[in-house]
Amino acid sequence: MNKKIVLLFTILLIIIFVIGFFSIKYVKVKKENEQKEEYVPQQEISEEQLRETIVSLYFADKETNMLKPEARLVNVKDILQSPYNVLVELLIQGPKNDKLKCIIPENTKLISSTLEGECVTLDFSKEILNYSKEDNKEKDNLINSIVSTLTELNEVNKVKFMVEGQTNEEFSKEYVRK
Repeated sequence: MNKKIVLLFTILLIIIFVIGFFSIKYVKVKKENEQKEEYVPQQEISEEQLRETIVSLYFADKETNMLKPEARLVNVKDILQSPYNVLVELLIQGPKNDKLKCIIPENTKLISSTLEGECVTLDFSKEILNYSKEDNKEKDNLINSIVSTLTELNEVNKVKFMVEGQTNEEFSKEYVRK
């Protein structure tokens, strides 16, 4: 009787192993076939979407006055033609987010921008000097907003400010990202 039970148990074990082996093999083959099928996106990417990229612009938080990034979609053609002008103009226009505020003084214009080595020189109209002189944080935020935004570009590591073609004692050095 014991021998019959052992024999039945052994046969049952062999059957379980054989079924398990073929089940695993079937699942592997099925997965391989699924992976070979071509992925078809649910929605095609439009030409316009292909021409946009995301940039980070830095604005001050209205509550904490700390700089925070705001992501924006920008046309790639614009960025390729004049990246520094486009980014600074977006900073001048201000944030889209209601919790952020523009740091660049009103009516400020970017006259020109040039890249020399890894330093971008920005020439602003005299309105750039209309920030609050009593608040040192405001000047720091103004500088760091522009520097942080432009140093997102790989080729830029420093930013130099000019006011109407002249160096100005308020922005006399080259600034790097903090």
